[in-house]
Amino acid sequence: MTQTATLWCDGPIVAFDLETTNVDPHHDRIVTASVVTINPRPGHSPDVASRVWLADPGVEIPADATAIHGVSTAQARQNGRPAAEVAAEVAEYLAQVWTPEVPLCAFKADFDLTMLDAELRRYHGRSLPLGGPVIDPLCIHRHLSPYHEGKDNLGALCAYYEVRLDQAHDGVQDALATARLAWRLAKRRPTEVGLVAAHELHGQQARWFRARETEKADRIDWRARKLETDGGEPVELARLRARAADVRVAAKAWPLLPEPTAGSLPIRRRLPPRPGGPRQSHASWTPDEETSLREEWLSADSGVEAEALRVELGEHHGRSPGAIRARLLKLRCDPELPGQTCDEQRAAELKARYDAEYGR
Repeated sequence: MTQTATLWCDGPIVAFDLETTNVDPHHDRIVTASVVTINPRPGHSPDVASRVWLADPGVEIPADATAIHGVSTAQARQNGRPAAEVAAEVAEYLAQVWTPEVPLCAFKADFDLTMLDAELRRYHGRSLPLGGPVIDPLCIHRHLSPYHEGKDNLGALCAYYEVRLDQAHDGVQDALATARLAWRLAKRRPTEVGLVAAHELHGQQARWFRARETEKADRIDWRARKLETDGGEPVELARLRARAADVRVAAKAWPLLPEPTAGSLPIRRRLPPRPGGPRQSHASWTPDEETSLREEWLSADSGVEAEALRVELGEHHGRSPGAIRARLLKLRCDPELPGQTCDEQRAAELKARYDAEYGR
C-alpha cells in the first residue's frame, strides 16, 4: 500500500452536494447543485469558497422533496436556470477544481455523481469525467463500522462522529459537513483512511462498495430461490432475478452506476377499487392531481367547513375523505383549515392525531 507523507485531508478538498426532485439518479432531476472548495492556509483558517446553482428541472418537484430542501416547483421555474445549462456549468466547474491531486468529497457519491452524469447524458449526450479521486464518508463508514446500529444518513453520521452540520439539506452546508466528516474519519483512522493516498483510497472504496452490493445481490438471489421453491408468482421471480443481476453489474461501477434494466425496477402494487368504494381508491396520485388538490384547498374560503370540503374533493378526485385528508397533510396543507398551509410542527401534531384515530 502506498502511503502519503501527510494526510490527504490536510490538503485542498472539493465537496459536492445535490438536492433533487426524488431518489432515482437516472430518471429524477437536479434542483440545486453546490460545490465547495476548501484550501488550507498554514497558521490560519482554511480558505472556503462555494458556488450554488438553482435549476428549473423541467418537471414538477414533489411536495415531499420540497419539504426536505425547501425549493418548490414555482420557485424553481421563476428563479432557476434551464437544467441543461446548470448541468453543463457544474461539470465545467468541477473540471477546474477537481483534479488528480484534489479529491472530491460527496456523501453517497454514487447517487450525486450518477445523477449529474445522467443529466449530462440527457441534455448533452456525454458522460461526466472523473476529474480525480472520490472520497465518500458513507462508503468509508460502512466499511469501518459494518455493525453500526442506527441511521446512516448525513445528519446521523455527523452526530455520531461529532461533526458540525449547520443546516441539513442546504446544499452548501451539506457539502461542508461532508468534507468535515471525511476529515474526521481520516484523522481518527489514519492507517485505514488518512495516510492512504487519495487515489488508492478511491480504489479501496470501489472494492468495499462492490463487496457490499454483491452481498445484497446474494440476498436477493436467496429470496428468488425461496420464492421459486414456494411456487411464487413468475413475474415477481423474474423481477428479483433481474434486480440481482443489475445489482451485481452496478457493484462493479462505483461511483457512476449504470441504469438498471426495466425488468428489475420495483413493480408498484396495483389493487382494484374496493366494492362500493371510490373509483380511485389505491391508485397512485399523479403530480398533476396533487397540484390540483393543493390549489383547490388553498383557494377555498376559510369559512368553509373542512369535513364537507374534504367530502366534496373526495367525490371530485374519486377518493375517500380520509385519503383526501392524508394527501393534504402530505402536501403541507392543513386538512382542518381550508385555505391554510401548515408547518412541520402542526403537521406532526395532526399526523399523531390521525394515527391515533386509526389505532396506529
